[in-house]
Amino acid sequence: MKPITISSLQAMKSEGKKFACLTAYDASFAKLFDQQGIDVLLIGDSLGMVLKGQKDTLAVTTDEIAYHVASVAAGTENAFIMADMPFMSYATIEDAFVNAKKLMAAGASMVKLEGGEWLSETINELLQRGIPVCAHVGLTPQMVHVFGGFKVQGRQQSQADKIVKSALSLEAAGAQILLMECVPESLAQKVTESLEIPTIGIGAGKHTDGQILVMHDLMGVSANYMPKFTKNFLAETNSIAEAVQKYKDDVASGTFPDKEHSFS
Repeated sequence: MKPITISSLQAMKSEGKKFACLTAYDASFAKLFDQQGIDVLLIGDSLGMVLKGQKDTLAVTTDEIAYHVASVAAGTENAFIMADMPFMSYATIEDAFVNAKKLMAAGASMVKLEGGEWLSETINELLQRGIPVCAHVGLTPQMVHVFGGFKVQGRQQSQADKIVKSALSLEAAGAQILLMECVPESLAQKVTESLEIPTIGIGAGKHTDGQILVMHDLMGVSANYMPKFTKNFLAETNSIAEAVQKYKDDVASGTFPDKEHSFS
């Protein structure tokens, strides 16, 4: 296997090949996921909830993400490594420079930022300095208190129009991947077909170019609850490795996610 790059993911989109992503937080699981051919590993601020047992992602720090990035990088040979920028770590462009540098130095190949069109200048400035960006729209967990909870976004036409507009603006600013979380399947399909860059979905239906799950959800061991859009692949297999392989195969074939794990 050859190392996955942004170019690899772009080629998969062009060829109509679905790619699979998982969160990872340590070297052991990163190695297992890498050996099973998972294309992208995300060190998510989800660690605040699934590792630390917190109610949301807001208390996670850049130093915590950097620690876990270094651990994941130590166990990875081929997967593309993406790292979340935590809450308020990119409140200004200068903050974004300092904190993105920490994550890239720890072993990330890309950083992920949550937000809409207002991020365009920050994304462009990061790109000009050699830091690739994945933009995250839809349900952005760092805005949980603005949304009034973890709620599906884009069901109202005004919300959907805003998400489409943001996606196009973020691509124009230089974002090289777009992640959509908890949006109607039809909206995610429209955005994916409107963009040249690859899209990744979580709770966004089957029409995105890639899918991502939190690793704990894939194994049915989340500390708090199992969201509707997740699936316990371990329950259908005999080992973690088999569960990861089934997830990858089901993403590639379009079997996952199905209607049960999507929103309308």
